[in-house]
Amino acid sequence: MVGTTVAAALFYLGWRRGVDTDSVVKRYRAYLKLERSLSDNTVEAYMRDLRVWLRYIGDVHIEPDEAQLPMFQDFLIELAEAGLGARSQARVMSGLKSFYKYLLYADIMQDDPTELLDMPKLPEHLPEVLSLDEIEGMEWQIDLSKQDGHRNLAIIETLYGSGLRVSELVGLKMSDIHADEGFMVITGKGNKQRLVPVSGESLEQIRLWLIDRNAYPVKPGCQDFLFLNQRGGQLSRVAVFNIIKDLAARAGIKKSVSPHTLRHSFATHLIEGGANLRAVQAMLGHADISTTEIYTHIDTTRLREEIINFHPRNLGSQSRRAEEEVED
Repeated sequence: MVGTTVAAALFYLGWRRGVDTDSVVKRYRAYLKLERSLSDNTVEAYMRDLRVWLRYIGDVHIEPDEAQLPMFQDFLIELAEAGLGARSQARVMSGLKSFYKYLLYADIMQDDPTELLDMPKLPEHLPEVLSLDEIEGMEWQIDLSKQDGHRNLAIIETLYGSGLRVSELVGLKMSDIHADEGFMVITGKGNKQRLVPVSGESLEQIRLWLIDRNAYPVKPGCQDFLFLNQRGGQLSRVAVFNIIKDLAARAGIKKSVSPHTLRHSFATHLIEGGANLRAVQAMLGHADISTTEIYTHIDTTRLREEIINFHPRNLGSQSRRAEEEVED
């Protein structure tokens, strides 16, 4: 069903008001791209989920403006029965809510049938966080005598030192770095730009990498990209994932580690050190501060662990339990 094309879905559709669904879908795509400034990948994800919905209602000859709340609820049940997890269900329904909000915005509909739709409850998930020792352990695995050694070290220092997303890292250009001011200009989600501080250690590792970079053959159009692959092209997200996972494995880290883990670690360590939540939000490029607040939850969880492990009352209880186990 996921592979259904828009054309196949439209076979079933023909809004009685004379609305051209094909035209609406195309205008919606343009709206996502131009007015909401979403990335190509995000737009395609929205369109893919919309195609599934169009086929679903088309199978029972329901037009988009006729769909009512119970049909969305049934659709959600079918997604769950098909094995889609709560997070994926929430993504699909979020996309449909976006589509129907657009229909209101474009004066194609007067009411939003998804307004009262309850989203699937997502399980609380706290991201993995690396300690400073673990991050340094990864760095110790890098062979600086190799051509990509300083590059890989600069990648870790930039991800952890400034909290970048992997997409922001691979898109980083030399002209974005203002070493004298200690800032980088980062282009994040929705092509929004922000200033992010860059540490002295990160700048030093970038400087050493730039020396090695001079020996790389640079492909046309890639002259300004900071991080290159060995063929002189722009480094890919997949390559960064592989670099990080390999270093974590060689360092003996059992956690699930990705480039995003270094971003999580950056934010968590700042919050633990007493950084202002709004400042962390600005550095991470979060549009909503509730996204940043996850790191306060991590901090609280760690604080609870510290109390359990080191508070005298708990230590006394642990000692008594240990004695009882010995007696048994």
